[in-house]
Amino acid sequence: MPPDPYPVNPYLANPRWTLAEEVTDAVRRRFSADILAVGVHGCVAHGDDSEDSDIDLVVVTDEPGTGPRPATRRVNGNIVDLGVISAREYLVHARTLSTSWPLAADQYLTTRPTYDPDDWYPGLRDTHLARLAEAGGGEFAALAVQAWYRACSAMGRARQLAAWYEADAGLVALSDARVGAAVVEGLLTRTYFRDDADAVRRTGIAGLDLTELGERLSAQAVELARRGRPVDGTVADLFT
Repeated sequence: MPPDPYPVNPYLANPRWTLAEEVTDAVRRRFSADILAVGVHGCVAHGDDSEDSDIDLVVVTDEPGTGPRPATRRVNGNIVDLGVISAREYLVHARTLSTSWPLAADQYLTTRPTYDPDDWYPGLRDTHLARLAEAGGGEFAALAVQAWYRACSAMGRARQLAAWYEADAGLVALSDARVGAAVVEGLLTRTYFRDDADAVRRTGIAGLDLTELGERLSAQAVELARRGRPVDGTVADLFT
């Protein structure tokens, strides 16, 4: 059977996509001279959003301090987050690798434009991919060890709270530790995630208890040492 020459765009029937376009139209009407592009990232961009999903928009401006002010409101039952950033700043972010890279990269790589006459967003994606191609394993290992310290600290707080029978607070700390360990995993494997929940799910960390999480962090420490980034050191190492 031949393919449909006029396939239906699934976004046309999506009320969240419609709302994103309404916001984009309002931005263009009010700030037409300042705007280079507007796009949606997150679950709406991936096309698997639901009626409870947020709508995350980014407005790219020609110069810093122009365009609308960043804002968040609930509109028609959905949280709409309107981010604003200049093109120069956004490209700098796209070329910057940090410990949050596994949770930040999706925004550079998966943005669906609602307004992009000059194909600015594909350029943002190419800029980020070029930066990844330049990065060596040592750079990611250096980021991973810093993320490991944060995860380990969060697990320590979770253990302390559990010992004090602060169950609810302990669960919050345990959640932070799980996300931290997932971020370490993402840096070690150069894997990015859509959000915290996706990170712990895809790494198999979501259901780990304190003991199991400790074992995962220990395994990560062994891998970091193998890559020349041991997590343990001396006082003198703090100054090198």
